[in-house]
Amino acid sequence: MDSKILFSIIILLTISTGSIFAQEPLISVQTDDNNYDEGDTVVVSGNIITVIGKTPVILQIFTEGNRVDIAQLTVAQDGSFTTTFLAEGALWKKSGDYTIVASYQKHQIETQFSYTSKSDAIVTTEHYEVDAGSHGTFDVEYTIKGGTVKNMVVDSEIFAVRVQIDATDEGTITLDLPREFIGAEKQDGKDDIFIIQIDGTDAAYEESVVNSDSRVITIDFEQDDSYIEIIGTYVVPEFGTIVMVILVVGIMVTIAATRNKLQIKI
Repeated sequence: MDSKILFSIIILLTISTGSIFAQEPLISVQTDDNNYDEGDTVVVSGNIITVIGKTPVILQIFTEGNRVDIAQLTVAQDGSFTTTFLAEGALWKKSGDYTIVASYQKHQIETQFSYTSKSDAIVTTEHYEVDAGSHGTFDVEYTIKGGTVKNMVVDSEIFAVRVQIDATDEGTITLDLPREFIGAEKQDGKDDIFIIQIDGTDAAYEESVVNSDSRVITIDFEQDDSYIEIIGTYVVPEFGTIVMVILVVGIMVTIAATRNKLQIKI
């Protein structure tokens, strides 16, 4: 093979190999979420490709050019590192985009997340008129953070109220459920737990208030969740129950009318 051709091949291989290695950063960094609210814990983790002695990783958080927090981390033997920041305090004032700068010797890399302060968090409290089909409607008071309520309907087949939401962020919804229309009871009449499903997956809830006429529950949801089902042991009176009430009233009216006729004859 001609020496010039061989030399050219070696140069091309060297350049291409160098490009491959240049594309792989020495340091990586990421957060456990893209959106945080005031009071949340920001979990930051990353990895060092080549660990150099006991050189630490420096993490700094900035917003609008101002440093919000800083940390110096020891790198594990496998090159990994992790820490947490609490998103609250005097420097966590403004909502917006925040940047994490990770530095290792002369190498730097950045990642971003959005932050919302309590003063800017949108919390909606309203009454929703739930469609109960042939039974008409009833009101449910709710408070939602991190999204909006698009619809509420009764699913009588599974004794549930189905809440459709537009979850723009992770958040919570609190529902004041009137016992007259939905509830979860044991055979002895005492309260039982509700079954909560979010997009078909079982979820937990917290019950904060128990009144004689309602139960107040709070459910956490994630960004992009769509449907929340609150399943109890009954939901609005069944049509059969209404028929029985009408029948009993009819019988009582008939008896009363018959007695009146008999009294008149006498």
